[in-house]
Amino acid sequence: MNKDYQNPIFRELRDQQVRYAPRERKIEQADRSEELHNEIQDGLEYSYSNICYFITEFKTEIYEEIQMPADSIRHDLQLLIEDFTESARLSPAEVTEKIWTTKELCERFHVVGKTISRWRRTGLIGRKFLSPSGGKRYVGFLDHSVNTFLKKHAEQIKRSSRFSLLSQEEKKNLVEQARILAANGLSQTETAKQLAAMTGRSAETVRYTLQSYDQENSDLSIFPERTPPIPEETRKQIFRSFLDGESLKGIAERYARTPGSIHRIIAKERAEQIMDIPLDYMDSEEFPLVRSRKQEEELLTPPQEFSQSPVSPAERKQAVPHGLPPYLAGLYEIPLLSPEKERFLFRKMNYMKYKASQLRDTLNKEYPNMAVMQQIKSLYEQSVAVKNEILLANLRLVVSIAKKHLTSGMNLFELISDGNISLIRAVEKFDYSLGNRFSTYASWTVMRNYARTIPDEQRYHDRFHSLPYDILDTAIDDRANVFFEEKNHMERKKQVSHFLNQLDEREHNIIMRRYGLGGEQDSQTLRQVGTALGITKERIRQIEIHALSKLRKAADEEHLEIPELNR
Repeated sequence: MNKDYQNPIFRELRDQQVRYAPRERKIEQADRSEELHNEIQDGLEYSYSNICYFITEFKTEIYEEIQMPADSIRHDLQLLIEDFTESARLSPAEVTEKIWTTKELCERFHVVGKTISRWRRTGLIGRKFLSPSGGKRYVGFLDHSVNTFLKKHAEQIKRSSRFSLLSQEEKKNLVEQARILAANGLSQTETAKQLAAMTGRSAETVRYTLQSYDQENSDLSIFPERTPPIPEETRKQIFRSFLDGESLKGIAERYARTPGSIHRIIAKERAEQIMDIPLDYMDSEEFPLVRSRKQEEELLTPPQEFSQSPVSPAERKQAVPHGLPPYLAGLYEIPLLSPEKERFLFRKMNYMKYKASQLRDTLNKEYPNMAVMQQIKSLYEQSVAVKNEILLANLRLVVSIAKKHLTSGMNLFELISDGNISLIRAVEKFDYSLGNRFSTYASWTVMRNYARTIPDEQRYHDRFHSLPYDILDTAIDDRANVFFEEKNHMERKKQVSHFLNQLDEREHNIIMRRYGLGGEQDSQTLRQVGTALGITKERIRQIEIHALSKLRKAADEEHLEIPELNR
């Protein structure tokens, strides 16, 4: 499959059709793509939604605002045709008209293979066919495609047919004439055009000959003033100037470049930034099913039960615990999230990163599309805003846990800061689709982090020393009996360990990995566990649900209430 699409959304279209369209539809879409290729007019721009509808007969709403120039559309349509026919495993026996091979076209028009490659870049449509000898594919040209190209480019083909390799004497004459024209102030492009008219050669042939001479004879080069490539550090400076608000024209004048070259530099630098954006997300079976703007709106519209109904008890403000500093007390002004709203926010956050990640996978770093990059950035910023909303509603959870882990010589704010980092990681790794409450998962994550960062010796030793009054003022131990609480905690760990031993080896392994039990590793996603065990993500989900059901049943039989097992 081709990789050098100039418009990433064409590659996304290719991936969708190759994956889901029936074989007959792929062949039909290749024909429609060629028909569209021949109708595209130079100098115009076309909307992607209309192009997509012409090829697939499906009206997309996601990229309807994107406009693309004719040249890049034709380029990508040719790649689509090749990819569609390659995916369809098209056989020459299925085609009723003559199929020309590259070798046959070379013999017919008296040209070399490089010329055919150049013709393909200027509009000669090729298709991928299965080789009669086996599974290998080759590029063939239908007779009507060759005739269409012949009508549009008759003069170009006529010139190419007269082409023969330049002799050393001809090359020498070209160099001498070029040196005279360059001395009169002509640029390399202008020189190539004039020499092409004088010799009957193509301008591209002349330009290539002169460039090769300059590369091989740097001391005697014809165009020594030719602008060298821009160093990496200069590219960074150009991009920073653009971000600071300097115009393209101003930057181009300062660096003696054309505005077009400056625009390409800025686009590539921005593409590098886009590639560095963290877009890890928790996958969901819902996301790939979103194929239109209407479906996306349905996915991202808040459910009526919390968008229009009164505030639920879970969301009401709670009383501020006594003795907290003003900053920490202010956290209790932020309402808690109801289960419905929590699930909605996690789904929205992960979908935004999923969509941005899908777009980024199609981005061509050599020819990055500015509109697509802006869309990726916007989606990421939206996901961060949702993530911050989740974090703000759960910061008080970290305060509560930090207070219970505060010991002599420790600073409460440092402990809370450490816990907040764990909370951020928990938000990024929480799988909302399992139906669990985030507070349970976050509590495990924060406490597991404290277990690693606070030495056991210090934690138990400091229990037997009186705490200074200033620490007591900010860390009131609201537990009825510290030792009774610790004893219950240790007993609970033994009971959970006993329940886990009732699972078979695979169930036990999956639960340990999914919830990061044992302190040796962080909790893993369904995809990560599936990769480690060599089975699908969906199968991991099924085994986990079955294992949790067994654990809940065992807890019910012994009349134990373990919040971690509640869904």
